[in-house]
Amino acid sequence: MTPVLLNYNPATTRYFGDTPSAGRLEGPGVARGSAGSPAHGALVQFELRIEGGVVREARFTAFGCPHTIAVAAWTAEHAAGLPRGAGLPRSVAELSALFAVPIEKRGRLLVVEDAWAASMAAAPAP
Repeated sequence: MTPVLLNYNPATTRYFGDTPSAGRLEGPGVARGSAGSPAHGALVQFELRIEGGVVREARFTAFGCPHTIAVAAWTAEHAAGLPRGAGLPRSVAELSALFAVPIEKRGRLLVVEDAWAASMAAAPAP
């Protein structure tokens, strides 16, 4: 059941409430990357299973505000099919608009982007 969140748009409410793709990936060949820290209000980790140079599966764990968690969940859900080394499925500016992230929280999206880049950088070469 999706919780009712005040002052959040439908995308943030859905992805924060349902958190699709939350959790961990196990087994060989999983690339992990993280960024941020709880002390700074946001910590995000992505785990990617990359086969044949393409993301087959992605999971995330995160600590942060609803926007941070929602954007991380959306990113992991939309990662399948991206080539190894790709950036986020959408730009930080597009994600900011999609999730109606207030200007004072937009820096948290850079944490998501940095965690994504770190996970891609950890992916083994084909």
